[in-house]
Amino acid sequence: MLKTCGITDPVFACAAAEGGVDYLGFIFSSKSPRGIEPARAVSIIAAVRGVASPKMVGVFTLRPVAEVLRVVDEVGFDVVQLHGRFTPEDVAAVKGSGREVWLLDDGGDPCATVADGILIDGVKGSQLGGTGERSDWSRVPIIQAAGKKVILAGGLSAENIADAYATGADVLDVNSSLETSPGVKSLDLLALLFRKFNEVM
Repeated sequence: MLKTCGITDPVFACAAAEGGVDYLGFIFSSKSPRGIEPARAVSIIAAVRGVASPKMVGVFTLRPVAEVLRVVDEVGFDVVQLHGRFTPEDVAAVKGSGREVWLLDDGGDPCATVADGILIDGVKGSQLGGTGERSDWSRVPIIQAAGKKVILAGGLSAENIADAYATGADVLDVNSSLETSPGVKSLDLLALLFRKFNEVM
């Protein structure tokens, strides 16, 4: 499965959905150049629903869980992706809302969380993903052995999507390699990704 993250533009979102992505990710972080407000996410999702039906993922960093749940309900996300210092109780609360929950991998025992999926991402300093840095692909079989869905992110691009696919990860999450500058997605780069991805399918 394929996910494109950091969605801020309805034209790109619709093109990604029409091209067959399984998930579209919307980032709620004031520190990210890809950050978005709930009302904007609602309008983009409405546009996408007119052409295709990928699952919508809300990505949250360092927010109180009550605020996360409020935004999730307001926008209508299918999946909630959590980065940062979320407690096991926070994860359980989000899961209790009926959504699928993905949690950023901390390198520990994946059995220790009730999250449905574990996101393997490239971390750089205090940045909790979205860095373009390659992540630790060796974690894929470890997490899958724990019965968790693996979302592989961190430096994925058209150039290495075949190798990423070969890891057996459940979802391949592509973000910054689809941009001409931080937060600005390119339809040409998206087309290249689809072409390379379809070659290995």
